[in-house]
Amino acid sequence: MTRLKKHYETVVKPELMKEFGYKNPHQVPQLEKIVINMGLGEATRDSKKIEKAVDELILIAGQRPVVTKAKNSIAGFKLREEMNIGAKVTLRRARMYEFLDRLVNIAMPRIRDFRGISPKSFDGRGNYAMGIKEQIVFPEIDYDKVDEVRGMDIIFVTSANTNEEAKSLLKGFDMPFQEKK
Repeated sequence: MTRLKKHYETVVKPELMKEFGYKNPHQVPQLEKIVINMGLGEATRDSKKIEKAVDELILIAGQRPVVTKAKNSIAGFKLREEMNIGAKVTLRRARMYEFLDRLVNIAMPRIRDFRGISPKSFDGRGNYAMGIKEQIVFPEIDYDKVDEVRGMDIIFVTSANTNEEAKSLLKGFDMPFQEKK
């Protein structure tokens, strides 16, 4: 069992049961999956950029990502249908907790001018989305081998029904939310 999974079972779950008054432990929200997405619009000009992004996502996530393809042709962007335009990976179970641990404790403190993540990025159904501007904050990425700095979207999918439940769950995992001023 990973460190964060054990932390969820022993600390976070009892706190959430007390805070929201759940009677059954199965009612307590939990993290279901984490999706990491890297959109690569510049891949329309250079197909090698997709391969580099896939290699970097393998290092960051620990599993092979799926290459996403364009659904429609857009002449203004020189984009044709079925052209490779990004990569995404879905993490579940142990890999999900290991990634969250590395994100909160190693990668986020390495972000320049970091003041916490926005508490406004919840979708109303208990899911949270955030963006990172550079992949080099992850220690697995060798700075000397990076050809270009790329950003990524990270989506936390929870079983929570409301934003408040999801925020309490993520705070239990020490997610650094910005405080209101």
